[in-house]
Amino acid sequence: MDLGIKGKRAVVCASSKGLGLGCAQALAAAGCDLVMNARGAEALEAAAETIRTAHGVSVETVAADITGDDGRAKVLAAAGQADILVNNAGGPPPGMWHDWDRADFIAALDANMLSPIAMIKALVPGMMDRGWGRVVNITSQSVKAPIPQLGLSNAARTGLTGYVAGTSRQVASAGVTINNLLPGIHATDRAEALDGPVAARDGISLEEARARRSATIPAGRYGSLEEFGAVCAFICSQHAGFMVGQNILLDGGATNATI
Repeated sequence: MDLGIKGKRAVVCASSKGLGLGCAQALAAAGCDLVMNARGAEALEAAAETIRTAHGVSVETVAADITGDDGRAKVLAAAGQADILVNNAGGPPPGMWHDWDRADFIAALDANMLSPIAMIKALVPGMMDRGWGRVVNITSQSVKAPIPQLGLSNAARTGLTGYVAGTSRQVASAGVTINNLLPGIHATDRAEALDGPVAARDGISLEEARARRSATIPAGRYGSLEEFGAVCAFICSQHAGFMVGQNILLDGGATNATI
């Protein structure tokens, strides 16, 4: 399927690896020029060069922390007239409800709620002026069904979801859509960060911890970066202009809900 976005300019945050990289690869395959961001310059440039070689698109890199004011300023300076924004940032650490204090919550809100809102506020007005734009926020299945040990992420990402619910409906008439993509467990470093403590706690190998978690997923496996990126690219496509303010689960059926 031709997604109709060849030549569009896409900003993809936290995209040197993991889900962000999957999105960057899929958008490049659809013909988008990219601004890729991540904290680590070496991994970021390596990922960008692989995409340039594979797809022949322009890829600009910005090594910066998207969750900080200075980092966002650098990304926005490179963004130019961006048509597509994919908001993404690593999630806060797992723990127990009594482990976290105010500073922990502020850090989580800054990273997973306020930073994507700042990017939306900076780039969506230009999209509206030009009559077309797409924003995809990578959140989590936890906004549909909270994960007990991820209380910081539950809180911050649900806050962003509420913001998007209202904002998306205010900008849709200008040809701009804002939607959220909710991953379940995928084969990323984040999965290892979650599986590692389980393995240590239960005295099992990392592979056994993965197998145990996979058995709880109806699909029987972790998701891949490629399929996640493909869904992101479709939401950014010309075919998804009537999709507004939605929360799209991509979790292999792990969230047991009717709606």
